[in-house]
Amino acid sequence: MPIKRELMVRRDDLSQTAVNETLVAEPKDGEALLEIEAFAVTANNVTYAVVGDQLAYWDFFPAPESWGIVPVWGHARVTASRHPDIAVGERVYGYLPMASHLIVQPGKVVADGFRDMAAHRQPMSAIYNQYRRLAADPAHDPAREDARMLFAPLFTTSFLIGDQLRRAGWHGAATLIVTSASSKTALAAAYVARADSPGVRRIGLTAMANIAFVEATGLYDAVVAYDAIDSLEVEGSAVLVDFAGSTDLLRTLYEQLPGQLAYVLRVGVTHHDERGETGALPGPAPIWFFAPDAATALIGEIGPDAFNAALAERWAGFVAEAEGWVTVERSDGAEALQRVWREQLAGRASPGMGYVLRL
Repeated sequence: MPIKRELMVRRDDLSQTAVNETLVAEPKDGEALLEIEAFAVTANNVTYAVVGDQLAYWDFFPAPESWGIVPVWGHARVTASRHPDIAVGERVYGYLPMASHLIVQPGKVVADGFRDMAAHRQPMSAIYNQYRRLAADPAHDPAREDARMLFAPLFTTSFLIGDQLRRAGWHGAATLIVTSASSKTALAAAYVARADSPGVRRIGLTAMANIAFVEATGLYDAVVAYDAIDSLEVEGSAVLVDFAGSTDLLRTLYEQLPGQLAYVLRVGVTHHDERGETGALPGPAPIWFFAPDAATALIGEIGPDAFNAALAERWAGFVAEAEGWVTVERSDGAEALQRVWREQLAGRASPGMGYVLRL
């Protein structure tokens, strides 16, 4: 009987980890057992954990009280199935736990995908419960599986941000400012803005240590270090997309650009240790962006085929560039996973590295 391994983190102290080992359960009627082949660990996964209680990310993969299992995106293979339409040996891509195995209850099965109908997952967005069957998935590229795990979920978020802002006429602004400009989601947001709204000036804010990397991507018209924000100048109004989540940084930007911030979106928490209550700010209140809601709204408006076609077009261009910026590090085992998790949590991970792991 194989062993199931899962990495758990303390929900009140995300740096504390434990590896739980149990026997792999046999699938019941209508279920399938997935053996997880690989998954990416990025700052996005830290965001899932930081806002896990607020946005129910802990509910996808239940853990003992006070512990949580962080969701990731990756690939898995069906190793046992008691579902008539799901074959042993087929591979899938989707939302997975930091674990070695997962039992799913496939429903709404079509040639290129299915939805996990497990009861505990139904209150959450259906976007996270979809699994792509790679044999018939038009988005699957065997040569770019690492890139898909590392960038695809983040890129979808950035595509939706860009679409929303473009449809709103950029709220009358001619400048986009992004914090945590070296993060993969921020890079993707800058790419989408450059592709779809070339008239909007893009400014990236980042740590001094990341300046060279961010400039080398060529995605920003200007790159400014956090400790040089007093030199930040904007003509007219600007839209701010905040991936950092630092209360002090946010307030500093409002004060540096009095009356110039037309719209502020909060997306990530790469600076999760600097979170806090912002209180009243001298400008428009920040609005939290939740990608599944934006995706549902856009798909409802233009239909799934048009949505997938637009996303695929932008993704193809982005990933071709992104592969030139990032070196992929593949590792196996609990020790490697815990190391990478703590590096991401502490903000020490190099922006030029992409981490793909297997537990």
